[in-house]
Amino acid sequence: MKLLVSACLLGFPCRYDGRAKPHEGVLSLLETHTLIPFCPEIYGGLATPRPAAERQGDRVMTEAGLDVTEQYRRGAGEALRLCRLYGCNAALLKERSPSCGHRVIHNGRFDGGLLPGDGVTAELLLHNGITVYGESAWHSLLQEKNN
Repeated sequence: MKLLVSACLLGFPCRYDGRAKPHEGVLSLLETHTLIPFCPEIYGGLATPRPAAERQGDRVMTEAGLDVTEQYRRGAGEALRLCRLYGCNAALLKERSPSCGHRVIHNGRFDGGLLPGDGVTAELLLHNGITVYGESAWHSLLQEKNN
């Protein structure tokens, strides 16, 4: 199976804080799947490191009040383009992220709180028929074949 994967989960130092979040389970999928690393924030034009951002309704804002929604949307569009280009029917994304989070994201108050919702990239992929998994669901992909 071809999977678009949050690059930070594969060890790329592209998170907002300039760090990576390598995940051993996700890395183990390299044995059976084709993984396409991707960071929507970088593809959207944001630097690494960058100020932390959270969704606030339809907008994505930094704690200082800078609106970075357009960069997040641009990055989401690039994620969809890459899924189509490489034939990815699924994406494995970083949980709780304002871009990649699926089902639960930070609450937009920069206090560590969470709320139900999807990040900008996860939302666009889902609306276009791409299955989205958070990194804690990596094990459910073990039974899938690489095609």
